Amino acid sequence: MGPTVSGVGVVDKSLSLVAAIAERPLSLAELVERTGLSRATVHRLAVALEAHGLLRRTAEGRFALGLHLVALGRAATEQFPLAEVAAPALSQLRDGTGESVQLYVRDGERRVCIAALESPHGLRTIVPVGAALPMDRGSAGRVLSGESTRQGWVQTVEEREPGVASVSAPVRGADGSLAAAVSVSGPIDRLGRAPGRRHGDAVLAAAASIERALRGPEGVGGTGR
Repeated sequence: MGPTVSGVGVVDKSLSLVAAIAERPLSLAELVERTGLSRATVHRLAVALEAHGLLRRTAEGRFALGLHLVALGRAATEQFPLAEVAAPALSQLRDGTGESVQLYVRDGERRVCIAALESPHGLRTIVPVGAALPMDRGSAGRVLSGESTRQGWVQTVEEREPGVASVSAPVRGADGSLAAAVSVSGPIDRLGRAPGRRHGDAVLAAAASIERALRGPEGVGGTGR
């Protein structure tokens, strides 16, 4: 178990369980191994989190993220102004490309989807709002890790999921800092193995539109939030 984050031991330990399970459902023994906590402590905290709906048991008896987190995730997203500010640009990007679009922000060592619109096609990529994904796989993760290219966008093919391609561009806040990554993703059958060639310009345009909104009087940058 690493150093505490908040100094409140029970909170730090409880959230270390939630963070471990965010990767995948884990058994009690796996939770003990992943967190470094004693078996008695892990069991006590996991059962308490389960009672609050933050964890649940799978059919195999493993601990998984609880459904109450879905509601909390949606509420957190609704209270996060960037998603609201970006909504018009994301809608235009989805309609213009015909593909699924997402907006991600960095949360520690993971990226979280704070807004998503699905493609109208039957075959499409689906990333639910609130999904926490790795930083080292996928074009959005690479953008949020600071990777840059001459074109201004980053593309990946089958890096996070087989058969899926994506292209992402950085969104910078009013102060110039990296605020988010906007993405287009879809099946290789439509995007091809050079998704940036097909949709890179559209993604860059969406990023620029979001940045203008952030700088505007009603945007995140303009409100001082």
